[in-house]
Amino acid sequence: MLYYLFEYLEEQFQLPGASLFGFLTFRAALAMILALLFSTIYGKRIIGLLQRKQMGETIRDLGLEGQKEKAGTPTMGGIIIILATLIPVFLLAKLENIYIILLIVTTFWMGVIGFIDDYLKKFKNDKEGLKGRFKILGQVGLGVIVGATLFFHQDVTMKEKLPIEQQKILLAENPDISPSKLFKDEAKSTKTTIPGVKGNEFDYADLITWISPDLEKYAWIVFILISVLIIAAVSNGANLTDGIDGLAAGTSAIIVLTLGIFAWVSGNIIFSEYLNIMYIPRVEEITIYITAFVGALIGFLWYNTYPAQVFMGDTGSLTIGGIIAVIAIAVRKEWLIPVLCGIFLAENLSVVMQVSWFKYTKKKYGEGRRIFKMSPLHHHYQKLGYHESKIVTRFWIVGILLAIVSIVTLKIR
Repeated sequence: MLYYLFEYLEEQFQLPGASLFGFLTFRAALAMILALLFSTIYGKRIIGLLQRKQMGETIRDLGLEGQKEKAGTPTMGGIIIILATLIPVFLLAKLENIYIILLIVTTFWMGVIGFIDDYLKKFKNDKEGLKGRFKILGQVGLGVIVGATLFFHQDVTMKEKLPIEQQKILLAENPDISPSKLFKDEAKSTKTTIPGVKGNEFDYADLITWISPDLEKYAWIVFILISVLIIAAVSNGANLTDGIDGLAAGTSAIIVLTLGIFAWVSGNIIFSEYLNIMYIPRVEEITIYITAFVGALIGFLWYNTYPAQVFMGDTGSLTIGGIIAVIAIAVRKEWLIPVLCGIFLAENLSVVMQVSWFKYTKKKYGEGRRIFKMSPLHHHYQKLGYHESKIVTRFWIVGILLAIVSIVTLKIR
């Protein structure tokens, strides 16, 4: 809203300083500051409200050190993250941008699913909360919406670089040529980024056109299925990671900030040309959402680090996972998720491995055996005697290393 107001003031009255709101970097920095201030200043009031509404966490006895002390800590703190993210976005982002619209829809969609889950656990005394099949249904629904929108919407396009020979001719004729002249016109594309393959790019249509070139028109089905898979996997991974104070919020802030770098360079034709990566027009506006989201997560950490004054609940964790997945798909970096979201992946795999091995050994030997002392993975280290603050800090360090590796893949050919 402020973006449009100052745009109008600049056009009509040439108001000094109004042009600042036309700069992406200024709006991104302001969005982070506003989100950080909201989550820290008003976060305390929201925590107080949750306490008055008796939204304290019910803790199951898992035999973990310091676990009983957490009973009664307010949950549903994900509301702080959601509000602190959306308020700056509504104020500073271009709300007609299709990527911003998708992220707003994602936030509300996953936030509602998480809120219902937390509500059922607390007020309906249902320990399981929202049934797993309904969560999956909600994630599938969002995946279909996101995949279909990114495939069919007219504003979701790419610009591919001209063939090398043609680029050389143009550069020989004019060494100072604009980088935009080295790209083809905007066009729909099913290409994405996969490090290690030729040019770091892969076309989803290739998954079916090897059968028959005529099947290219059905590439949208493949793209939507991939979107569903990624959204479900990342949101569940974030949900499993939210088990000890500060782990999910801190890890997510690292991941999202890295995706912000990808969004910024992918939406900037100069950096796209220099780094030789795909240029995605209009995707740079996501940077506003990302910086607001990072500010909200850091502000939330003020109250969520050990000893936590509030938990995010499924309201926060499912929303965080959904947002990360949609951003990754939008900037065509979804296949970097196993690396960038390596913490989420490890948490997911630890649960799958533990359950699968337990069932297998019980069937074979009559007694279930375990790979880890407890899953998800962070609980394994708690059982080994590590303090949760040390576990969280080391997981953050691993997350930073994975983020660096992900950024380096921009230049791996």
